[in-house]
Amino acid sequence: MKILLVEDEECLLEAVSHILREKGYKVDQAVNGDKGLDMALKGDYDILIVDYMLPKRDGMSLLREFRSSNLDTPVVFLTARDAPEDRVKALDAGADDYIVKPFSVDELLARLRVLTRRKNQNLLNEKVEAAGWILEPLSGRVTKGTEHITLTVKESSLLELLMRNYGIVLSKERILERVWGYYSDIAIDNVNLYIYYLRKKLGARYIKTVRGFGYCLKADSNVCQAEFCQPKRKSMKK
Repeated sequence: MKILLVEDEECLLEAVSHILREKGYKVDQAVNGDKGLDMALKGDYDILIVDYMLPKRDGMSLLREFRSSNLDTPVVFLTARDAPEDRVKALDAGADDYIVKPFSVDELLARLRVLTRRKNQNLLNEKVEAAGWILEPLSGRVTKGTEHITLTVKESSLLELLMRNYGIVLSKERILERVWGYYSDIAIDNVNLYIYYLRKKLGARYIKTVRGFGYCLKADSNVCQAEFCQPKRKSMKK
């Protein structure tokens, strides 16, 4: 379970991140609204935890812009603003929960578990279809006619990304960010390795290599369209 925490109070940011990591969550951090929105749009998160009052872009602006991109990732507001009208505005704008500071750690964790159960329940019946394949992302089961294949978690995540971008060429950097994480230190050669694994299981003809750029799940025309505005990979190393 991967969480993006957008909070400008450094002590609270580090404390909450530590608690969440102790409970097994993966946590990325942003200290202002612009950075938080950029990471939320480019990363692959299960839940966003966002402060209301943030520098550069406040939490409401971040939420509205995020929802305008048709993304349904659960968003939790974690804020000192306790006025009823603030709660109403946030929930009406698309927030899934609203927690007021100071807060109980146990309550925060409980609410995250509720959102996790709700998200997983929605995924149970979700299927992704492309190139004749049908993928059940949560189970990693993929079928084509009478053929049934079981994928590992990473293989399933990679295939889901390719299927949701059917016919579009994704750069290796983009794949690495979406499947392994925005700030992952995993080598980019892992993308090549997992593409190899998928080709062994599905058949090499389904995944096209665009030399010097990346991969795509082939469209019926066998022509893949380049994805625009490829982000540069970020690193925590300085």
